[in-house]
Amino acid sequence: MTPDPKYPELLRRRRFRPIPVRMLVPNVITLLAICAGLTAIRLSIEGRMELAVAAIVFAAVLDGVDGRVARMIKGQSKFGAELDSLADFVNFGVAPGLMLYFWQLQELNNGGWIAAMVFAIAGGLRLARFNASIDDPNKPAFAANYFTGVPAPAGAILAMLPFYLSFLGVPKPPAMLTAGYILLIAFLMVSRLPVFSGKTVRMRVPPEMVLPVFVSVVFFVALLIGYPWHILSIGSVLYLLSLPMGWKSYRDHERNAAAAAQPAATTVETAAPSSPAATFSPAPDDTEDDRPARLN
Repeated sequence: MTPDPKYPELLRRRRFRPIPVRMLVPNVITLLAICAGLTAIRLSIEGRMELAVAAIVFAAVLDGVDGRVARMIKGQSKFGAELDSLADFVNFGVAPGLMLYFWQLQELNNGGWIAAMVFAIAGGLRLARFNASIDDPNKPAFAANYFTGVPAPAGAILAMLPFYLSFLGVPKPPAMLTAGYILLIAFLMVSRLPVFSGKTVRMRVPPEMVLPVFVSVVFFVALLIGYPWHILSIGSVLYLLSLPMGWKSYRDHERNAAAAAQPAATTVETAAPSSPAATFSPAPDDTEDDRPARLN
């Protein structure tokens, strides 16, 4: 079928612009995170829970890296943002819920499945709300430093606390207690609780502290590799204990913003005219109306 010569635009071949490599790198990292999450599901079905938990932790590390890499090399894209949301739902909603179900919640039959399903759905709702509120024009400036609800990666790490404790030799808790715990984490994810994010914090390291910082980071990574379940257990408990502090900090910012707005409103009311005489100006007489407009 030959194109109609009346429409010359049909004669041109459609050409796609080449995609820069910097746009592909963050998406490749996100795809690796999805592979880690799917592998964790398979490992949990096979009963290799330690490797499955390690795969989810690795996916969480990749999730923290891909966005920063995209901003660093200016590789942000709409496609990458949507892919990242899909990866978070699979890695931090579906995978932990299925892992907990195969590990213990299946003892509760339908009740355990409902708990795992509620956790996965809560992760999806949390991500949907985050995407919908990114461009909220009514959000105060200080709110940029807070999440609304526990973020999905943190929720997945917290939900796997029973795994960490069992790997340390702690007896497995009752299935009902595990189900109640993950339902609590699901509630924290979809709640309106302000959670400190730290994204807007700008930290600069003095030159004399560069080497100590490097040593500290290497020491922490070595601890995480050598004692992963101890570090993850302590970190999860400390994170849960820090949630009230984030709520208190947000309320303090709200009170300060309200106190700063009140004097401004008082100043506006004081500057407004208080008497009717000052509000109305005398009507011009007929002689002024006869003047040319450029002189009025």
